[in-house]
Amino acid sequence: MVSDDQLTHKRIRLRIPKDYHQEPVISRLVSNYGLTVNITAAILGANGIGDGWFDLDLQGTSTQIESALTYINDLDLEIWHDIDTASW
Repeated sequence: MVSDDQLTHKRIRLRIPKDYHQEPVISRLVSNYGLTVNITAAILGANGIGDGWFDLDLQGTSTQIESALTYINDLDLEIWHDIDTASW
């Protein structure tokens, strides 16, 4: 069990639909939830056309990560947990 103040990592794959391209979703994970976010892979069409797909490595406390995941769920974005980025 990870304590609430111990740093941990969580890997996710996140789909950000075209309608959210002007929304600073990833930036807010840093500014609002205090996470360190490493983008390990991304697919975004030319000129931002279509959905964006991002593989993210989130680092923070379990409380910070859970709060950030709640934010993503509240936006109703597709998210896959503990993904294997080698499959891309």
